[in-house]
Amino acid sequence: MKPDQKPGETLLSVIAWTAVAVFTIAYVLIATEKINRVTVAVGGAAIMLALGATDAEHAFFSEEAGIDWNVIFLLLGMMLIVGVLKRTGLFEYVAIWSAKKARGRPFPIMVILVAVTGVVSAALDNVTTVLLIAPVTLLVCDRLGVPPVPFLIAEVFASNIGGTATLVGDPPNIIIAGRSGLSFNDFLSVLAPFVVVVLIVFVLLCRIMFRRAFRYDPERVARVMALKERDAIRDPRLVVMSLSVLGAVLIAFVLHTLLHLEPSVVALLGGLLLLVLSRLDPEEVAKDVEWPTLIFFAGLFVMVGGLVATGVIDEIAHAATGAVEGKLWPAAMLLLWASAGLSAIVDNIPYVATMSPIVSELVTASGGLDKAQVLWWALAIGADFGGNATAVGASANVVVLGIAGRAGHPITFWGFTRYGLIVTAITVALAVPYLYLRFVAL
Repeated sequence: MKPDQKPGETLLSVIAWTAVAVFTIAYVLIATEKINRVTVAVGGAAIMLALGATDAEHAFFSEEAGIDWNVIFLLLGMMLIVGVLKRTGLFEYVAIWSAKKARGRPFPIMVILVAVTGVVSAALDNVTTVLLIAPVTLLVCDRLGVPPVPFLIAEVFASNIGGTATLVGDPPNIIIAGRSGLSFNDFLSVLAPFVVVVLIVFVLLCRIMFRRAFRYDPERVARVMALKERDAIRDPRLVVMSLSVLGAVLIAFVLHTLLHLEPSVVALLGGLLLLVLSRLDPEEVAKDVEWPTLIFFAGLFVMVGGLVATGVIDEIAHAATGAVEGKLWPAAMLLLWASAGLSAIVDNIPYVATMSPIVSELVTASGGLDKAQVLWWALAIGADFGGNATAVGASANVVVLGIAGRAGHPITFWGFTRYGLIVTAITVALAVPYLYLRFVAL
């Protein structure tokens, strides 16, 4: 032990490296899909707890290093609402309507779904958006006889890109706003115009990446065009009731800072209220809840929490920023690309929570100049866009993989990631000239 080393520091170092090894092995197993991802996540979490990399207090009660119960209950509440909506025929209605508007052409349908997803994600949580869009997508694709996987993957990418546009669009943005003092209008003026351009580029990219999915079957299209969407509605009363509850939930999401209610509480209350009002069998509706997805999230949060609790993420963050302290543009670029890379592997919420105080120090050290704000925007774009890189990079990704698997259209880790790496590389690269022109050159 070194003279300046604190007692127990060597043990902490060993535990930290062990936590890295456990997380790495678990990640490889998830990526290779040799073992069920839920089993791997739960097993990895159990090992982290057994080794002492984290404990019950951190795993179950810590906001920075434990299970994010807000995410879990937000998902549960919205899954209950979607479970009731599925029984009304509304998704079939929207599926037929969108297919007819696009004249049955698969690519225009993808453009419509991507645009809707991107816009809605700017106002709502990404997970909420994909939970509502995915069932419609599955029905549209089934009607037209086209593979739904490319459409679902494209919508996930659009949700993560669109969520970057506003302060409330993605949880990391809320964390950044709290630490930096940036306002809703700051996010809107700086990021929204850029996100619009990125979404346009992304749509063009979809035309290339998913070109094999755009099969046109004249017979199926003719059958769809002959359908009357109103005939799809099975229970008009329940449609009105469900849309009323959903509308109230969405309004409460937007106003949650004024109402002092977390989105998770709003979603859970809305889901339970709709379940009671619908008079449906709770056990039948509960069958539509993606329980394996919720368990996977819990295990993943505990594993990432082990890295946070042992100081691994903190060490990485300090090393990265310390290397470029005092060099504004290099620091911004390192933040941008490192955030994208790390957010592809670990959840971007604890990462941004760890990085925010460090970025704040760098901005302060730069004299608080307006140009120094580029560091905050680099962190936001890198963390938000980086979630697209892998199948476990963002909450929306994991949710859609669960929905697709349950519907009989499984998406493999690499089936998602091979597109995600391309999209992330291109979208993050687009941020380089934008940030330079906005904060350095002008």
